Amino acid sequence: MSIEFVSWALVLLTAVTAVMGVMILGLARQVGILHERVAPMGAMVNDHGPEVGDLAPDMRVKTVDGQEVRIGGRSLSNRLRLLLFVSPICPVCKKLLPIARSFVAGEKLDVLLVGDGEPAEQARMRTEHKVEHVPYVNSPHVGMAFHIGKLPYAILIDEDGVIRAKGLVNSREHLESLVIAKEAGYGSIQAYLKARGYVGELSDTVTASATVPTTGGVRR
Repeated sequence: MSIEFVSWALVLLTAVTAVMGVMILGLARQVGILHERVAPMGAMVNDHGPEVGDLAPDMRVKTVDGQEVRIGGRSLSNRLRLLLFVSPICPVCKKLLPIARSFVAGEKLDVLLVGDGEPAEQARMRTEHKVEHVPYVNSPHVGMAFHIGKLPYAILIDEDGVIRAKGLVNSREHLESLVIAKEAGYGSIQAYLKARGYVGELSDTVTASATVPTTGGVRR
């Protein structure tokens, strides 16, 4: 192999590398532009239960620790209530549990975790993710009353027992979007963005990890 051939090979390799570098930079720029144009997505509404603005089903249920809690009706603590429906077989739910723990510590609302399944599995999940201090209800009746079909799902209920926001969630931003939507007077962050012309047709990008049977709900 001659020195001249090696030199030409190096020149060609350098040119190809330079072209690839330019292409990668151009692609990165286009991704950045696309990111700027896409509005942030919040909790997705995807069920047919009680609507935003309806009274939440008034239920008195017991937590796994034996404490009685009221889901609908007037809040005894005079605070917002966040119902977070989870399951041990739902990977995204497990991701949200530490976030729910921080919500209890940092947000001015009452958080209630709701599950439906084998008590031992529910207890193991609570212990593994250190949410034993967060009230936890293991009952199918709550999910049926709200027509929960996919998990993880969150419902925000105000001090008077009225549903103010709800939706599928998979991040802290989704949970916070429920509070933002309520404060802005919208039932979901999508409705808030759509009213301002930021988004058009919305699609559900949250993958369902578990299901709960459905029944009728209570309307105001």
